Order: sequence, then C-alpha cells, then structure tokens
Amino acid sequence: MQRLFLFLYNYRAFLTFLLLEVFCGWLIVRNNNYQGAKYFNSSAAVSANLLETSRSVHEYLNLKEVNEVLAMENARLQKQVEQYKQSLYNLDIRQSHDIDVLNQYNFISAKVINNSTRRFDNYITINKGLKQGIEPGMAVIDNLGIVGKVKNVSEHYSVITSILHVNTLISSKLRSTGDLCTTKWDGIDPTMAEVLYLPRHVAISIGDSVVTSGYNAVFPENIPVGVVESFEKTEDALFYSVKIRLASNLNKLSYVYLVKNNMKIEQDSIQNITFEK
Repeated sequence: MQRLFLFLYNYRAFLTFLLLEVFCGWLIVRNNNYQGAKYFNSSAAVSANLLETSRSVHEYLNLKEVNEVLAMENARLQKQVEQYKQSLYNLDIRQSHDIDVLNQYNFISAKVINNSTRRFDNYITINKGLKQGIEPGMAVIDNLGIVGKVKNVSEHYSVITSILHVNTLISSKLRSTGDLCTTKWDGIDPTMAEVLYLPRHVAISIGDSVVTSGYNAVFPENIPVGVVESFEKTEDALFYSVKIRLASNLNKLSYVYLVKNNMKIEQDSIQNITFEK
C-alpha cells in the first residue's frame, strides 16, 4: 500500500493532467452534438466488433461439439437414404413393407483419432468401440465413399483396416454396365487404386464410376469406390488394366460412418451352409 501511495505522489502532476484531459473530453462530447454523435457511433462500432470477435471465439471453441452433432445427423440421413434405395429398387419391399429389409443397415458416426496413409499396411483408429455397438467386420465409409473395414475392437476404441492396405480387396462393379470387378490398392499412391478382373469386352470410359457390388454382407451396394482415370487393354490379357482415383481422400479423414448389416449373420449362415455341401 505504501508503494502505491508513493507512486501516486511521484506522478501526481501527470495523473492530474490525465484526469483533466478526460474531463475536458467528456465536456466536449456532452455539450456538442457533432462530437457526441461521433463518439457514440465509434463506441457502438467498437462494441460490435468486440462482440463479433467474442462470438467467433465461442463458436470456434464449440466446433468439436458441432462436428459431432453433424456427424450423427449424417449417420441418420445415411440410413434414410439406404432405406429409400431399398424401397425404390425392390418392388417386393414396397408392397410387403418388409421392416427387416428396410432397416437392414445402421450407421454409427465416429471420430478419427489416428490415421496412416504412407505405409503398405495402413490402419485407422476411431474413438468408438464395443460400448457403442462396433463389431469386427463392419464396413466403414465417409461422406464421399468407402474407407475400410473394422479389424479390432476394444471397449472404447476400434482399429480399421484402411482401403490403403495391400491385402484389402473390395468387391466392386462398373456402375455404367454392372460388370463385376475387384478394387485393390497398389501400395504406391494413396489417392489411386487398381481395378482387377474387369473383362476386356466391357465398354469402359475415362470418368466411369466404380461402386461397391453389394455381393457380400459387409458393404451396401452402390457405395462410391472411385472414378476411372486410365485403362489399358493388351492383346494377350483377359482383363483390363484399370486405374481409378479413390472417391475418399484418406489424407483428410475426420469423421467416418460404420455400417452395421443387421442381416449379416443370416446371410453368412445360409451361404456357409450352401458352400460347405
């Protein structure tokens, strides 16, 4: 306290001058319309800027929560789209209102917390696991296309085998013709992949879409895989050599959607019984 009094005493002249300056300024603003209007307009502008900055900071700090809400909403919309496609393309479902088929797929959103794209065997870690209903073998997609398949699951986390894994094979088809093929990453460019086993008689063009075939119990049908960038047909080969640009940019993954096929056990069971005979 003594130091404060000493400071005020030593700078008494300057502080008195400053106080008088403020008082004079107040008198000018109070007794002159023009200066008063200028002051209050400037004050309002400064206050508005401060409020806008404060709101922007608040919105930035809440981005994580907003993104999670949007991801859950997208998962709900993904399910509705899948139900619509099922009823649109299957007359029997529309007539019988088969609830099991309409609700065949559930979509669960999750945040990516670790991701690799520069190895031969790439994996992705997400922040949801057994507690949220995640199971090994579930398909993983994002807003643009396929991402991979769940490999291992703990209570709160899951590890996904990325499409950028040299042993990952995706049952696919050429959207324009419906011809079946297989998509496989070549281990080089994380934005490109190869299409295998596409017969050489098929009509193919640059820009054609490659989508999931639906011929397994993992990925729903017609999920984007990629777009044809180049193709080649040699005389002695039975199949095209095709390069596609992957639909999903795995370098920028933030949120993904896990696809649960509620009829997978039944489908796998009847297929295994048939193939074992």
